[in-house]
Amino acid sequence: MTRHYSFPGPRVGATAMVLGPLLLLTATALRLPFHHFFPQQLTAVAEHPALMATAHTAALAGTVLLVPAVLVLVHDIGRLRPVWATWAAGLVLVGVVERIFHAGVDQAAHGLVRRHGAEFATDLVARSYGDLHLFSFLSFTILLGWPVLAFTAHRTGALGSGRFAAVRAVALGMTSLLPLGVLKGTEVTSAVAVVGLCVALVPGGVRLARGAPRPTRRSVLMLLAAVPVLVALGVVSTLG
Repeated sequence: MTRHYSFPGPRVGATAMVLGPLLLLTATALRLPFHHFFPQQLTAVAEHPALMATAHTAALAGTVLLVPAVLVLVHDIGRLRPVWATWAAGLVLVGVVERIFHAGVDQAAHGLVRRHGAEFATDLVARSYGDLHLFSFLSFTILLGWPVLAFTAHRTGALGSGRFAAVRAVALGMTSLLPLGVLKGTEVTSAVAVVGLCVALVPGGVRLARGAPRPTRRSVLMLLAAVPVLVALGVVSTLG
């Protein structure tokens, strides 16, 4: 019986801490040539569909991977400050889920562009941009969550020790600069926020991967057997 297990574990956690920020950085770079506001973003979808689809997919995947990446830090914080860990996790994860919600709206808008053109999509988005929904009242979590997580992680040593730990804490807090809302392109603050996220999480992910126990032969075989099954399930999932 395995005791003291906590999700996501060292391998999944390390992968998320490295790939999540790097995917967001990729999406930020791909959107750089286009103005950040939604009319120009929708025009870019019409004129560069493959590039924008890649950027959107990278941003969504990177955002999803932030969930296990944040949980790694939260578990480390919780060993010393469980109340702080709970508040930090609650704020950040609600904000991450809100960004995933925004990505779903983005996907719907991209579909409108493909089927009805950028002008139609822009008009519809403009008329519904200010509609209230649950996350309209929770946007403060995106702005507040990362600084709280950064502060608590630094105070408990979850980001390491020494001067670089302080740099990583400041960089993690700067993630709150990432613009919120639907159909957001790359701004200066976007680049600053995502680079900060890379500085904060990637070194920890690399260190976690190096310290993880070597996988057993059985676990490797199970993974190899699971991959084609997961691919097949993914294909089936697209059928409706």
